[in-house]
Amino acid sequence: MVWLGQAGSRQEDSSLRPVRQHTSAVTTIEFCPGATVRQDGRMTKIRPARPTDAEDMSEVQNAIYRAGLRASPVDVALIRERYLDTENEVACTVAEQEDRVVGFQSLKRAWPGNPYDVAEGWGIIGTHIHPDAGRSGLGRRLFVESLAAAKAAGLRHLDATIGADNSPALAYYSAMGFTPYQEGGDTIPHRFDV
Repeated sequence: MVWLGQAGSRQEDSSLRPVRQHTSAVTTIEFCPGATVRQDGRMTKIRPARPTDAEDMSEVQNAIYRAGLRASPVDVALIRERYLDTENEVACTVAEQEDRVVGFQSLKRAWPGNPYDVAEGWGIIGTHIHPDAGRSGLGRRLFVESLAAAKAAGLRHLDATIGADNSPALAYYSAMGFTPYQEGGDTIPHRFDV
């Protein structure tokens, strides 16, 4: 077993917390839940979302909108409704740097009539990383937490419905092991078998 110690060092010590590992066809991910890790010269903490994160989460999505990768801006009320106050939420996890949320991942259990037309009992996952923090491994670390939550909730499949023109998201979900499973027009539904 691999253990993560202070400042991201690997150690063999039974007093340290175990690192979670996820292996897909493409990559192996190791992460110690709740750990603060130095990444790209910044300290990053992965933790569950809190109601007080709504403003930062809104800014993440609005930065994605300004980058042309989201159809419309959002406000704090929508963030609370969609990600923080939902009965179908399995997990919502944030990546925090310098006391600000720079990315988050939401995992919900599909419900009847959901806007993605995902079958009941599947998970619906969404990943949102501020463009300034993209391509730094945050999405991989968030996915480790979401995958653990999906397994704990008994989900067998995850859906990520991605805009056909959102090449960064298409590349990310492919790297995580998601594969297209339906024709989608403006969106491409991808699945991951838990």
